[in-house]
Amino acid sequence: MGTRARIGAIMAAGGVLVLPGCSQPAATTAAGEDRPPTSTRPSMTATPSPTRTPRPKLKPGAKGEDVKALQRRLKELGYAPGPVDGRYGMTTQMAVWAFQKVNRIKVTGTVGREMWQALDRPAAPRPVARKREPDRVDVDLRRQYLVVYKGGRPVLISHISSGSGELFCSRDVPGAAPRCRYAVTSTGDFRTGRRASGWETSPLGRLYNPIYFNGGIAFHGALSVPRYPASHGCVRLPMNVAEVFPRLVGTGVPVHLRRPG
Repeated sequence: MGTRARIGAIMAAGGVLVLPGCSQPAATTAAGEDRPPTSTRPSMTATPSPTRTPRPKLKPGAKGEDVKALQRRLKELGYAPGPVDGRYGMTTQMAVWAFQKVNRIKVTGTVGREMWQALDRPAAPRPVARKREPDRVDVDLRRQYLVVYKGGRPVLISHISSGSGELFCSRDVPGAAPRCRYAVTSTGDFRTGRRASGWETSPLGRLYNPIYFNGGIAFHGALSVPRYPASHGCVRLPMNVAEVFPRLVGTGVPVHLRRPG
């Protein structure tokens, strides 16, 4: 039988002819109706990978949950941002300054990507002196911050403002002739001594919860603790830090003041 005759016989019998290089015939249902072929190719729809929401840039005056997250993290690390209230005020700003100084970030008060990353992997404060007593106070006069250590661990890190270096004149006692000198906070090794609770009035102004460590030079709370050295020689502390400082630092505690490079 010729080729054409064989093809005709197959078609007449209702068969299916498969030729090399052609696609598979459509599958049929039990009733003989065509149905689409089942694909064995994998789905091309990819599951999106989770993306982390970028943390916002925060500046003084900001409010909300992101500020609360910042305040909680600073508090965990030993800084003193004040109450976790979601308000970026001056107390929180001074804690941000201290963190930026310790982590060698430009001191601006703005919390951007670099600081958020540093908050995830914070640097430890560097000891300022060779003597590293378990309980001590280290003061970095160059970068203007202090660290209180208890049992060898930093438990409080705070922004400060020390001596401005400017010439000033004052009467040490009423009626005495004015004495002029430079507003300097000397480097050296000292120990904490006399203290007072609440406000104490001195010839140079009012000091809150002062703890003296070098003659008339004291750690004390002040209503103004700017980003730059501005005192007559004392070490100014933010008011919220001055509230807890006396509870952390006893009498006779070593104090090291340096200007590290």
